Amino acid sequence: MRIGIDIDGVLADIERFIVDYGTKFCNENNLPIEVNLGEYDECKMLNLTEEQAVKFWNKYLVYYATKYPVREFASEIVNKLKEEGHEIYIVTGRNDYGMPKEYIGKMKEIVPEWLKNNNIPYDKIIYTEESKLPYCVGNYIELMIEDWEKVVKEVSTKIPVLCFNCKYNESVEGKNITRVYSWYDVYSKIKEMKI
Repeated sequence: MRIGIDIDGVLADIERFIVDYGTKFCNENNLPIEVNLGEYDECKMLNLTEEQAVKFWNKYLVYYATKYPVREFASEIVNKLKEEGHEIYIVTGRNDYGMPKEYIGKMKEIVPEWLKNNNIPYDKIIYTEESKLPYCVGNYIELMIEDWEKVVKEVSTKIPVLCFNCKYNESVEGKNITRVYSWYDVYSKIKEMKI
């Protein structure tokens, strides 16, 4: 099976990162700490302006993109899936938003290095624009593992999606959507599928 795997929110716990580093950023900049875990966007999650969000990412995105670890058991499970003959497609919307000037244009170098450092095997990395659906369909992906509500809903119109549970996507449900809570849960659900 061709399995598409998102990075932010699936391989890496971006929700935890934004809460931890966002509150640190607010403290460092004398901003009130307000956390709304029901939101995906860092501006809404932390009540930041767009300008403050850019400053936040400018300060912490390089660390997040290069050093922040994968979720517990992500490497182990992706390696098991690969060993069992599945094709692994990393499908990510990562771009240069908020990157310091000296890192602009480097995300396509950073992502493969981060995957290698975290022992995540893959067959192909797909960098997407706003919508992931055409990339999934165009690459014959048979199952997508995703966390962002908008993408989960859109991709599930054509292919099954394992929705990696986060506070900001708890209301997502529907045909072709199966909620997962850990990487071992991902593995269990894949083993049950008849795709």
